Amino acid sequence: MDANLLISFDPNHAGKAAEEVKAFLGEKVQFLDSDVGGIFLMKVDGDSKHVVKRVKKECESNPTKFEYTFHWVPIETWCKADIDSIAKEMKKIDAKMDPSKTWKLDLGKRNFKADTVELIMKLTEYINKPKVNLKNPQTIVKVEIIGNTAGVSLLDADELLDVPRIKKEFE
Repeated sequence: MDANLLISFDPNHAGKAAEEVKAFLGEKVQFLDSDVGGIFLMKVDGDSKHVVKRVKKECESNPTKFEYTFHWVPIETWCKADIDSIAKEMKKIDAKMDPSKTWKLDLGKRNFKADTVELIMKLTEYINKPKVNLKNPQTIVKVEIIGNTAGVSLLDADELLDVPRIKKEFE
């Protein structure tokens, strides 16, 4: 899969959400096919982590600009959505992680039947770093499962945009 950015949005307002994305990313952004309502799979030029960092700063300065999109997630690699395939990616991520930084695994899943807690327990077995912090991690291992495909990324905390969380902080 070519997508390097996943954006969740209100499926009742797909057109307005697409306009919102274009307002932040420009008209040349490439929307790829997604079989799941409420998800844009995107191909952006350059490093999607830098793109999300920039958009996150805009959200932090004025969260009211974000009405229809919820989560902006850079995707580094795609694999099959089975334990063995994702486990291989977890091992690669473990090798890249800084053991001095705190971390957590963040899992999103759509059209995938598995118990979330069980799945997190299985996947974290492959991360051998001691400093887990579920509230305020420095590093996030992000897994987004969509049907039979999984997007996996190792992100710094500022490379993931959670619009509802930022809006809540501004209330």
